[in-house]
Amino acid sequence: MKDQPNHYSGGALDRAAQLREDTAWQERAGADAASRVVLLHDGQVLVEDNEAPRARLLAPFRAPDLFLGLAEGIAYFACDVTGEALPDGVVQEDFVPLRGVNALLPELDATLLATARGMFNWRRAHKFCPLCGGAMQAARAGWVLACAACGTAHFPRTDSAVIMLATRGDQALLGQSHRFPLEKNMYSTLAGFVEPGESLEDAVRREVFEETGVRVGAVFYHSSQPWPFPASLMLGFQAEAISEQIVLQEDEMRDARWFSRAEIRDHAALGFGLPGHDSIARRLIEDWLAQGA
Repeated sequence: MKDQPNHYSGGALDRAAQLREDTAWQERAGADAASRVVLLHDGQVLVEDNEAPRARLLAPFRAPDLFLGLAEGIAYFACDVTGEALPDGVVQEDFVPLRGVNALLPELDATLLATARGMFNWRRAHKFCPLCGGAMQAARAGWVLACAACGTAHFPRTDSAVIMLATRGDQALLGQSHRFPLEKNMYSTLAGFVEPGESLEDAVRREVFEETGVRVGAVFYHSSQPWPFPASLMLGFQAEAISEQIVLQEDEMRDARWFSRAEIRDHAALGFGLPGHDSIARRLIEDWLAQGA
């Protein structure tokens, strides 16, 4: 099952990075009525049809902020319309949080909206040069921010995070973060950010031990997933635990427990939830369940 793409990844989008510096092509495509534009407003995305949501795609109505790529010969762009007049036929109520619809979106739509959201998050957080404080200006079809004062080019930031399912025999270690709503009683895989100078495997071992006191030995890569909430790349692993005693890091975790495969399969009847189907956390759990089928 590892060859299955995670949500927000795969799909038909060709990012066509070679076209980002072709300003003549960008101008033509950005004004071509056949091109399509996704909209974001204050971090929310424009969709249509609440039952089976899709990205609502518009013809270009102004110069786009960001070139997303090509799919089946169509050029896709994005505009952030926060703080400006909305195009005809669009009202603010049409925008929804991406997390509310992401699991229902077609693959291409999810990739387009996730890419746009991640890029606009970065641009909103980097309006001024960290070296000299000068104002930043978008370049290379929106994929670079250049300082108007010192000329330094700044590139999109992605925060690397490990997410791992630690197992021991027929049991998996799941935790409940303080961030999880109490009423959902959700248990998920453990996760944490990679520190400078740290390998991914060492990050897995450190995070599991810091959060639960469980020691991990062998670590195996599973898959990855872009996660634009706000700007992470989730690197998924399976990890073999070499100890069982849990010593909870109570500042970060509300609870952590060992669950058997049978308990996880019967989680609804036992009164606890699992992460959403759009997440790599759920993929890690389901792939481990399948190994014991």
